[in-house]
Amino acid sequence: MGRGWQTVNELKRTSTPFDAVICLNGSIPSIDVFEHVMDRPLIAADGAAESLLRVGIVPEYVVGDLDSIDPEILTLLRESSEVVIEPDQETNDFEKALRFAQTMLWNRCLIVGIHGGDLEHTLNNWSVLTRFGRTMNLVALDRDRFGIPIYDSFAYSSTMDELLSIIPQPQARITTSGLVWPLRAEVLEHGLREGARNRSDTEHVEIIIHEGSILFFCDASLPLAPELV
Repeated sequence: MGRGWQTVNELKRTSTPFDAVICLNGSIPSIDVFEHVMDRPLIAADGAAESLLRVGIVPEYVVGDLDSIDPEILTLLRESSEVVIEPDQETNDFEKALRFAQTMLWNRCLIVGIHGGDLEHTLNNWSVLTRFGRTMNLVALDRDRFGIPIYDSFAYSSTMDELLSIIPQPQARITTSGLVWPLRAEVLEHGLREGARNRSDTEHVEIIIHEGSILFFCDASLPLAPELV
């Protein structure tokens, strides 16, 4: 059943901070990004802990099977970080970090380092993001852009001419308003048609998701945590 306009939620840049930051073992952002959220708990997923130490950042928690950390570095980490060993080989380190966050009741998480080097690693991380995004408020940050898994219709307070992308996961039927190139109950689907690099032409953008789910990309607004309300 398609959703009507009256069911639209609002994606707001809230004054509520993130509960925690999860750093994956990929391309981590510059130090100033961490400075924006330095009052939040920082969880390093396995080998990400070494990358953080190289730039002078000590995570509060290190989670994973620890197969990517040099033993000497691990000994150093134990002096100032809580090390949580999760040997389960059926889940990757991103999943382990998310599950740890859930045990701490941290459900509003900023994710950095999601690009894991190998393409399949990166794609797997995005899959985990969209899966856990159904029960957690997850926001990925990369190059001053937020990527947010979204499953319901929403309105977004944009800036004029803001670059916005709608990527189906893996398929969605969508109606939009406030975009330069609108969609009218049209289907986006992996391998057929995506909605990348559209732009806002008003400050009020609405995206109606009749079916499916999407990844929504917009400009980052640290330290604010965007969420549907």
